[in-house]
Amino acid sequence: MATILFSFAGSCIQKLQEIITEEAIKILGVKKDLKELQQTIKQIQYFLKDADRRSIEDSSASNWFGELRDAMYDADDIIDLARLKGSNLLGEYSSSSSSRKITTCSGFPLFSCFSTACTRHEIAVQIRSLNKRIEKIAELGKTFLKFEAESDGSITASNIRKTSYLVEPNLVGKEIIYATNKLVDLVLEHRENKIYKIGIVGTGGVGKTTLAQKLYNDHRVEGHFKQRAWICVSQQYSEVALLKEILRSIGVHYQGKSVGELQGKFAQAIEEKSFLLVLDDLWQSDVWTNLLRIPLHKAGHVTIVVTTRHDTIAKAVGVEYMHRVELMSEEVGWELLWKSMNINDEKEVYCLRDTGKEIVRKCGGLPLAIRVVASVLATKETTESNWQNILSSDAWSIKKLPVELSGALYLSYDQLPQNLKQCFLYCALYPEDWTMYRNDLVRHWIAEGFVEKHENQLMEDTAEEYYYELISRNLLLPDPLYFDQDRCKMHDLLRQLACHLSRDECFFGYPQSPEDKNMPKLRRISVVTEKEVDVLSYFDKQKFRVRTFMMFCYKSLAFDHSLCKRLPYVRVLDLGGSSLQTIPDYIGSLIHLRLLILSSTNITCLPESIGLLKNLQTLDLDDCAALHNLPLALTRLCNLRQLLLDGTPINQVPKGLARLKYLNQVTGFPISARSDNSSKMQDGWNLEELSPLSQLRNVYLIKLERATACSADPKLSDKKHLRCLELWCTECIDKPYSEENVSNIEKIFEQLIPPQNLEKLVIVNFFGRSFPTWLDISTHLSSVKILHLVDCKSCVYLPPIGQLSSLKYLKIRGASAVTKIGPEFIGFGVGIPGSTEAIAFPSLNGTDGEEDGVATMQKGEAPPPRMRLLPCLKILDLANCPKLRSLPWQLGQEATGLKKLRLRNVHSLKVVENLPFLSELLLIADCKDLQRVSGVPQVQELRVGACPNLMCVENLGNLQRLGVHRSMLEVSSLWMHGLQQQCKELHGEDLDVFDWT
Repeated sequence: MATILFSFAGSCIQKLQEIITEEAIKILGVKKDLKELQQTIKQIQYFLKDADRRSIEDSSASNWFGELRDAMYDADDIIDLARLKGSNLLGEYSSSSSSRKITTCSGFPLFSCFSTACTRHEIAVQIRSLNKRIEKIAELGKTFLKFEAESDGSITASNIRKTSYLVEPNLVGKEIIYATNKLVDLVLEHRENKIYKIGIVGTGGVGKTTLAQKLYNDHRVEGHFKQRAWICVSQQYSEVALLKEILRSIGVHYQGKSVGELQGKFAQAIEEKSFLLVLDDLWQSDVWTNLLRIPLHKAGHVTIVVTTRHDTIAKAVGVEYMHRVELMSEEVGWELLWKSMNINDEKEVYCLRDTGKEIVRKCGGLPLAIRVVASVLATKETTESNWQNILSSDAWSIKKLPVELSGALYLSYDQLPQNLKQCFLYCALYPEDWTMYRNDLVRHWIAEGFVEKHENQLMEDTAEEYYYELISRNLLLPDPLYFDQDRCKMHDLLRQLACHLSRDECFFGYPQSPEDKNMPKLRRISVVTEKEVDVLSYFDKQKFRVRTFMMFCYKSLAFDHSLCKRLPYVRVLDLGGSSLQTIPDYIGSLIHLRLLILSSTNITCLPESIGLLKNLQTLDLDDCAALHNLPLALTRLCNLRQLLLDGTPINQVPKGLARLKYLNQVTGFPISARSDNSSKMQDGWNLEELSPLSQLRNVYLIKLERATACSADPKLSDKKHLRCLELWCTECIDKPYSEENVSNIEKIFEQLIPPQNLEKLVIVNFFGRSFPTWLDISTHLSSVKILHLVDCKSCVYLPPIGQLSSLKYLKIRGASAVTKIGPEFIGFGVGIPGSTEAIAFPSLNGTDGEEDGVATMQKGEAPPPRMRLLPCLKILDLANCPKLRSLPWQLGQEATGLKKLRLRNVHSLKVVENLPFLSELLLIADCKDLQRVSGVPQVQELRVGACPNLMCVENLGNLQRLGVHRSMLEVSSLWMHGLQQQCKELHGEDLDVFDWT
């Protein structure tokens, strides 16, 4: 934890450098004192790196570090206090200087001279006292603990060497293949059992979850179960939350609050159905015996897979078969290491073999350990000497760490750059197996002061770099369903490491020991509870020095207004999801507050005192259903960076948003229907109020139909930081929009020209007849990676999206006025340097097309000659396109990377043919007119269902798996034998045929 303060000290030094020149500090007269404090912190900063490992093993060093930590946090608090007091005095001076009838004393009113002198004296005394305290702590470290100053040139984010590309490391060795096949056979053999239970056991990080995932996702298993659910069971699980998660997994959204009613709903949902349930990371057998056993007996057939570290848990659940996952052999571990690092040179693999195997031995054959060490090695040049340096690191042998956390796991933390260490440890505040969102982590890290400031770069961009670096080092695990990796989880062992290293200043869980002596020293509290009680009643009735207070409540949590008074130093206050109805005026006294989360609460208004929160950076008011007005004081939040209103029915806002010059994210931004100069409040903001906001990064505008075309240009094209733009109109349900409305909205959208750096564009419910012309100009959207066009029901033609060079994901839904998709959709493509060829959709690797039933694709309307299409497309989903008569021939000729094609409810399609590059999956469901599937020679798996006229399936030479829905049993007899015979002749194996439910 000492290295955390190394980085934190750097942050304090930077803050002091900024405020020393401010007018607010000059008027306090403490510039000299602050400079001395800055110098003292600079000197002590270099003791901290030496103290880090010693603080783990040496109790004296740990105590010294604790004293220094408290002093450094006090320094950070004093910086805020000095800035606030100075600003207040500056305000008094400005107001008094305009008065003619007041006798002044150095520019201040006579009656305020005494209070001004007291304020200056008070701040100066605090700074000098703290300075002496830190100097004394430093002297003790040098004299008695023999700490040595150590300079470090790599303490900033700019010096982080980006981790090189790491491949998916789990697919090595034959053991996991054999184990998967064995478990699949067991599941299929016992699939008719009323209940069949399998246990997968082994030490933490050995690969239990990986094996369970392979079993769960195996096509042979998937096809035999009507419903499936994967649930991670944390050590401190909530019965209510667990049951709700199971229900969500099987498509049931139920808001019951008691265990009994949720169990009943669960039993009803699976009654007489086949059900596969994975209970991952089980720590207590009562999840089965007390919670799930009775409702699961309602199912027709149930297979349960349990992963656990303990044999006793598996036995208590009553598993019929127990599979033990063993540690990796040296050879397999070495293969995992070099394949994880994407080392392809055989000579390089051979030269590093001996050192690599020694590293694997130090990892104890544990896959997780090997993987994180591979991530550490990937940050270095791939040389023998660098690998030897890692091998000889003292971090392998740190004592007084729990056995399962020492060695490779601690090494992966020890090798992190200073800034990333504190970000990694902060993740321990989230519950086990919690899905963490990138944007949430970014806000928290910035609010805590973990993120460095860089010229010409927003702190949000820097924090995102930290986030992706932690992912690349395998310390955070991204959700594979989202290509931009914007949500992640943390492996339970790595979370245990973070919890252990931050235990002196972080509390996580449910407070049950109010007499705990460490409570006053805590800096971060994360409360997890499902009880409807006042959490703070379990803590001492005293003020805490907490910087972060978070709540994860599975029921509506009662709220005590004394909270604000008892957390005077808080920077992050998360009350989201609580039963909070009002905000006390005292909220304005929280001068250090940076992040205030009130989402999904029952608040009806915000007090005007909120304007006193001069340091507030983020105000999260998402999904506050009872909140309709924002206070006038909102425009006094001079450091506000993010205002989140998504899902909140705001209809009264203050004028003057342009004063918030640091604002970079606004969501649910309501557009005004009219302008009333006589009032300080309005029903929304005008588009022109966006013009002065130069730091805008994410903008989500709603009610755009209320904007007026005569408004000033919002100048979005000048926003060099703008990454995400969402433009929403309100759907008109009662009657169609008038011609005047249509003309107006087309003019409004023409004004909203995005900058070239835009990466995500979403347009929803646009009711103009043609898309804005800037969508036709590829230079405006040259950086766009994600494009959503949703329910644009009046547009007759789609824009030329094919020429967007960076587009990776495309979603088109509800384009009901589009009658054909031809060359205009492709545009001119993207030119290839040095060639006359062009490429359409050069980067696209995923599309999601959904129509309401009118779009058709015209055959024979080819793009201009020498045009290549979709070279990077991997997955194509077409759903609810009942008039689509044929697939474009270019899909077979040009989409050379196509892996998966899924067709659902494409009723007019008669033939699927000539797809030579489709390699993994062809799925066809509810295509009523389909007659033939032919010429798909590379595809490995075919699934068909509800295609009653499919009379011919042929020329699928690489087909290995065939899934047939029971609705196809009769018609499939016409062609299944031919496919089986073909597979036997070409591959010498039987075609794997399974029921696709």
